[in-house]
Amino acid sequence: MFGFGLLTGLIVLPLVGAAFILCLRGDDEATKNNARWAALLATLVTFALALWAWRLFDPASAAFQLVEEKRWAGSGLVYKLGIDGISMPFVVLTAFLMPFCILASWESITTRVKEYMIAFLVLETLMIGVFCALDLVLFYLFFEGGLIPMFLIIGVWGGKRRVYASFKFFLYTLVGSLLMLLAIMAMYGAAGTTDITVLLKTAFPSSMQKWLWLAFFASFAVKMPMWPVHTWLPDAHVEAPTAGSVILAGILLKMGGYGFIRFSLPMFPEASQYFAPLVYTLSIIAIVYTSLVALVQEDMKKLIAYSSVAHMGFVTMGLFAMNQQGVQGAVFQMVSHGLVSGALFLCVGVVYDRIHTREIDAYGGLVKNMPLYAVALMVFTMANAGLPGTSGFVGEFLTLIGAFSANSWVGFFATTGVILSAAYALYLYRRIIFGVFDKPALAGIADLSAREIALLAPLLALTIYYGVHPQPILDACAASVAGLIRDYDAALAAVKVAAAAAH
Repeated sequence: MFGFGLLTGLIVLPLVGAAFILCLRGDDEATKNNARWAALLATLVTFALALWAWRLFDPASAAFQLVEEKRWAGSGLVYKLGIDGISMPFVVLTAFLMPFCILASWESITTRVKEYMIAFLVLETLMIGVFCALDLVLFYLFFEGGLIPMFLIIGVWGGKRRVYASFKFFLYTLVGSLLMLLAIMAMYGAAGTTDITVLLKTAFPSSMQKWLWLAFFASFAVKMPMWPVHTWLPDAHVEAPTAGSVILAGILLKMGGYGFIRFSLPMFPEASQYFAPLVYTLSIIAIVYTSLVALVQEDMKKLIAYSSVAHMGFVTMGLFAMNQQGVQGAVFQMVSHGLVSGALFLCVGVVYDRIHTREIDAYGGLVKNMPLYAVALMVFTMANAGLPGTSGFVGEFLTLIGAFSANSWVGFFATTGVILSAAYALYLYRRIIFGVFDKPALAGIADLSAREIALLAPLLALTIYYGVHPQPILDACAASVAGLIRDYDAALAAVKVAAAAAH
């Protein structure tokens, strides 16, 4: 009872900060600074509240905790929030990354600063809501609502082709999610409720499961994104401001993976087993194909964007292996990727703010003038390549163990992605950091400032810490993952018993 209202506080706090910024008058430099400080304070307080929620959270229990429930919008619909070991890490990750986004935009965003900060705070509310929602309609509202501030962040503060990229992002994700809305309506018609805790115990007919699974898959596959519906991501990353890329790679992509864990696997176990070969195939193509595409990129952001698609391939592969190592590895991989990819996009932003280009050929020999930057980028590059001792290794290793246990061929082909990830990661690092320092534009380039060190140091520390001590995340989700797999296996066993009795 002590934690009642805490999750609502997490969701509302960023909106309070946004409302305060909305009340600021004027557009002078003092007002802009007030908006920046208000946004930073709101995100820091939200992060502190997220840490408090984690402190109250009991990792030994697979049940939903800190549950809040209130009837709304008529009978059958409820405002219901709660967290378990699967959602808790993502709530903390979201709250953790948001102050970095505000700090990363401190100097680079100079126009419409108030509106920019409001967009990020509203986005934070909607992202946290996705991971806390225990009602399907509420989940859908948060899930779809996140499109609007991200659409504005890319379309207003993005690069030269920002309008094209923002509309492509919006249309891809909206079309997939409309199919999910139809599935939600069908589930309400069949079960008479949109309460997720009730739906998790509802056995939908086998034929219905397949259609529902495909409808949810259309939404989550685009969001992750999986091959071949991944083409919106490189454009969105290239045109988005640095903080937009950080939150897009760090959190928004994870909503697809979270959706698979929360809905597809436990609610439609027969369909998940039936479509697992399809997911394996798409995952392997994503891992291998997009890694090869990353190798030929000339834009730093595009290379990192394609690497994100490849890393999300490991996530889907681990999830549909449906064993403890695979699912836990997928959860860890998503958290790790949120830290590492966010840090890589911040590193791109550091040099872009100085030279105003993301072309790899425009750089070379940066280690001469930027030794601190070279060290930071090296750690994040190694983590992106899955080097032991970094958080990137743990997630990939566990998902591969899970894949080998479920299907050795899937594990074999996916392992080639580890080699390719090392190839494109080292290719990028060598061309930027080493080589001849002879380009005139780089002559006066300065090393990391105090603000940039404050941005990258915590991410670097966590990347190494979780690489050598992954237990905090693995322990947090262990009981919930074990419960998910137990219920999944029990549902499939009940189907076999019923089929045998019918014969």
